[in-house]
Amino acid sequence: MKDDVTFQICEHLDELRPVTPDSPDSCPECVAQGDTWVHLRECQSCGHVGCCDSSKNKHATAHFADSGHPLIRSFETGESWWWCYVDQVSFDVEGARPARPV
Repeated sequence: MKDDVTFQICEHLDELRPVTPDSPDSCPECVAQGDTWVHLRECQSCGHVGCCDSSKNKHATAHFADSGHPLIRSFETGESWWWCYVDQVSFDVEGARPARPV
């Protein structure tokens, strides 16, 4: 007899909620500093848009450190992957469209 086991890749998926990005296409903190970024990430708790860890300022990770909000998703055009800071895992959410479609 085989046991049915439900596997959840991230322990924080129950915290997902609709969010509105606080920027349509930039890292507001980098803009305020007169700086640039490499890629953008959107917090799935509050909609904060911050730059990625390949960027000098790492504002998305700084937002996690300040807020404790665990889930982000790519805010790059056409990308749909997600990341959980707490569980340190990247994943896709079935049926989720990119935050910024092509």
